[in-house]
Amino acid sequence: MLALAVSPARVRSNVGYRIALAFAGSWLVAGLAQVEVRLPFTPVPITGQTLGVLLVGAALGPGLGTLSMGLYLLQGGIGLPFFAGGDSGIGFLQLASARGGYLWGFVAAGAVVGWLARRGWDRNVRSAISAMFVGEVVLYLIAVPWLMQAIDVPLGKALELGLAPFVIGDILKVVLAAGLLPGAWRLAGKGSK
Repeated sequence: MLALAVSPARVRSNVGYRIALAFAGSWLVAGLAQVEVRLPFTPVPITGQTLGVLLVGAALGPGLGTLSMGLYLLQGGIGLPFFAGGDSGIGFLQLASARGGYLWGFVAAGAVVGWLARRGWDRNVRSAISAMFVGEVVLYLIAVPWLMQAIDVPLGKALELGLAPFVIGDILKVVLAAGLLPGAWRLAGKGSK
């Protein structure tokens, strides 16, 4: 876990420090949620959130990454303007919300990417791309069926509205995240395994 590996040894096991890291990760995702492009044909905007989810999951590992994404949902759910475009509220997390599956998918994707990073998948570009791709697949395995239910469309239409518009952007986010992590490990002096 990169965030702990680069932390001073005296604070690594400090619970308060770890909670602060989890909050910082949630705020990174919230900030990237404000990078948004709304498309007229889909209820789900293109955002920078997934880049944050991938980075936070890898940098914090499965436990803190999951906590961080949970804090992100909690803060947005209670009314902080953390979701895409400054949106907030518990309604975005409910089954009837077209975006809810993506938000809950962030928790699972962060956990999976963190789990893979703990096993060293974030140490070189090739395996980091694989870890990020797996995280994206997990996200869409939750988001697309959720979208189908929320707006009552068949699978093909849900893929058209909830996956296809995001493929190019997600490829760019995966490559960016996968490029940043191995570089950060090298800067930390703990390069590839």
